[in-house]
Amino acid sequence: MTKEQKNEVIEVLKGKFSQYNNFYVADTESLSVAQVGKLRRACFNKNVEMKVAKNTLIKKALEAIDNEKYSGVYDSLHKVTALMFSDNAKEPAIIISTFRKENKGEKPVLKAAFIDGSIYSGDDQLKALTTLKSKNDLIGEVIGLLQSPAKNVISALNAGNKLASLIKALEAKAKA
Repeated sequence: MTKEQKNEVIEVLKGKFSQYNNFYVADTESLSVAQVGKLRRACFNKNVEMKVAKNTLIKKALEAIDNEKYSGVYDSLHKVTALMFSDNAKEPAIIISTFRKENKGEKPVLKAAFIDGSIYSGDDQLKALTTLKSKNDLIGEVIGLLQSPAKNVISALNAGNKLASLIKALEAKAKA
């Protein structure tokens, strides 16, 4: 690979790292060509971009953007590395988990994940990452929780009106 080609790869990777707040670093070393193709299709179907690059080029791209921010990812850059870029933080974790179940294997192995500024290192984090809620899900839950007390108060007030009219009807009936 020439120096120009390496610089092109670094620029492409810098663009991806800048574009996405979430990316996963996975080890796909012992997967066959057919399995890698299947993994790529699964990623494509879920709007996850998968890129394979040399670890040194990945590190250079990350260092060029923000060396300190991504420093926790550097330890995971060894062996064969596949990068998975996604807007949805948990989608790559679901893809990896599903792929493992379907192929009854241990690969691909999650080496690290960078999610909205937080770094998750190691394959043991995969299960936790599959249960992550998106920012919009969390906002929806908070809004629901905030609306709940207001709905209870309105229901109580409406019930109070019904109770008052019931009492008036009983009072009118008693007078008659």
